[in-house]
Amino acid sequence: MGQVSLRGIVKRFGNVEVIRGVDLEVRDGEFMVFVGPSGCGKSTMLRMIAGLEDISAGELLIDGQRANDVRAADRGAAMVFQSYALYPHMTVAENMGFALKMAGVGRAQRDAQVRGAAELLRITELLGRTPKELSGGQRQRVAIGRAIVRKPKVFLFDEPLSNLDAELRMNMRIELTKLHKSLGSTMIYVTHDQVEAMTMGDRIAVFHDGKVDQVGAPLELYNRPANEFVAGFLGAPRINLIDRPDAATASEPHRALWSRLVPAPDDPARRAGLRAEHWRVVAPEQGIPATLEWAEHLGDTAILHLRVEGVRELLHARIGPSSSLPAPGQPVGLQPDAHWVVRFDGKGAQIPP
Repeated sequence: MGQVSLRGIVKRFGNVEVIRGVDLEVRDGEFMVFVGPSGCGKSTMLRMIAGLEDISAGELLIDGQRANDVRAADRGAAMVFQSYALYPHMTVAENMGFALKMAGVGRAQRDAQVRGAAELLRITELLGRTPKELSGGQRQRVAIGRAIVRKPKVFLFDEPLSNLDAELRMNMRIELTKLHKSLGSTMIYVTHDQVEAMTMGDRIAVFHDGKVDQVGAPLELYNRPANEFVAGFLGAPRINLIDRPDAATASEPHRALWSRLVPAPDDPARRAGLRAEHWRVVAPEQGIPATLEWAEHLGDTAILHLRVEGVRELLHARIGPSSSLPAPGQPVGLQPDAHWVVRFDGKGAQIPP
């Protein structure tokens, strides 16, 4: 079992409140991702679950038992840090088995658990090496193995892939996801990387300014964000946000674009959001008139950055590879797919469809 309940959790450093009344249920066996920008409180929350930070107010329950005052070593949680935190003078096997040794586990049982974790992570051949003889990806596997041998109720990952290069990060995302399915354990994973959040999590909790703005499955948050912050944080390039035009002063292209996005004149929306993949770029006379500012060619796709007269920000459209794009400064037409429009009120909250 590994259910984690956060009930009105508050964290203060002096007079500064960095976690402001978080309520969240992490289900047994779930891969939950805490995502958000630097300083939003996600790592502090993880450290409170681990017992490395005191809880100022609220209740932490692990499998229904209050854990606020339980020692970190007795909570049944194992943490994997960004820095790996391996002992440089110990072998891989000694690093992985150290916590078991401190707990008084016998040598034979300790060796068996270390070898079992090493086989699961495919690092058996590394057991006799020291950390300086390992690559970054291998060190991260050892850090994960050290957590596995403890057989915790909950695995806690604090941005564990941040020190790896892009290819290794992708490979480790796959490996961690497979490991979760193999172990069936509860995992809570902190990251600021939306790609990690979207590809790994069963559910995502988006942290913002010490609160959780939305919790849900990755595509639920991507397609129906609760507010403008969630909409803007998830997705690359950022979601296009178009302000409602002023009836008296707005340009004709701005009014035409809004009428395609939000057809009803009496709709309460103050802003409309549409992601880059939900536009068609056509000939100028076939859509809303726009000007191509520049294009980013990514091989399989191209990201176009477009200016519509009167619209405050550039719009971004993702299209398939093309060798016939107009040059920067040339006119194009835009056709939005209104089915995917997300509407926001004056406070930035999503208006239900």
